[in-house]
Amino acid sequence: MKKTRVFVTAMALTALIFQSCNDGKTYAEYREDEIDAINAWISTHDYDIISESEFYAQDTMTAENQFVLFEESGVYMNIVEKGKGKSVLPDGSYSILSRYFEIAMQNREDMFNLGDTLTGNMNLYNYTNYIANSSWSLPMYMLHPEEYKVTINGESYSGAFTESYIMNAVYESTSVPSGWLLPLRYIKPARTSSSTDVARVRLIVPHEEGTVNYASRFVYPCYYEITYNLGK
Repeated sequence: MKKTRVFVTAMALTALIFQSCNDGKTYAEYREDEIDAINAWISTHDYDIISESEFYAQDTMTAENQFVLFEESGVYMNIVEKGKGKSVLPDGSYSILSRYFEIAMQNREDMFNLGDTLTGNMNLYNYTNYIANSSWSLPMYMLHPEEYKVTINGESYSGAFTESYIMNAVYESTSVPSGWLLPLRYIKPARTSSSTDVARVRLIVPHEEGTVNYASRFVYPCYYEITYNLGK
């Protein structure tokens, strides 16, 4: 019942927010708009952009408002908290639990506006108060992180949502965006209930590294803040 309510809500959200816009633009024009939007976002927020070589020279860490640009993917990353694990995850399969914000970085007619929260479950309401106040209407996805299985084999990283309370329902795919997986090469996730110790990053994710059925299809970038916690 819980998942049914979430899926119905999520699909309604999909119909409302993600409507195809047939304005005759070419892919190249959409891509140019995307680049302009990313550059405007960086300028507005006064990010300090560093190269990968500078990032490695800093022991794969970033300063408070500093983002490293990964040239091959076009993803920008700021590490807020590297995590309390012993090392980056070695080869194998892992259950990852993530909470996140997903923010629109540009205006798109009939789809969303700059700064809109597209999906997200970073905020967790006080559960005790929720139980005590039965009149509250609390979206169930707010109570649960996204759960997905990550498989690492050398330089290959893949991920599939297993218990998705919003991403799979809205974006109609079990595929974890490639941009979400890139930080796992550098952070050290552990199993923790501490909001200060959990591995956390901020990302600018261009369309090719974003959600398969939407960001990639409609050519738009997203800003994310994501936590990474090890599941069981």
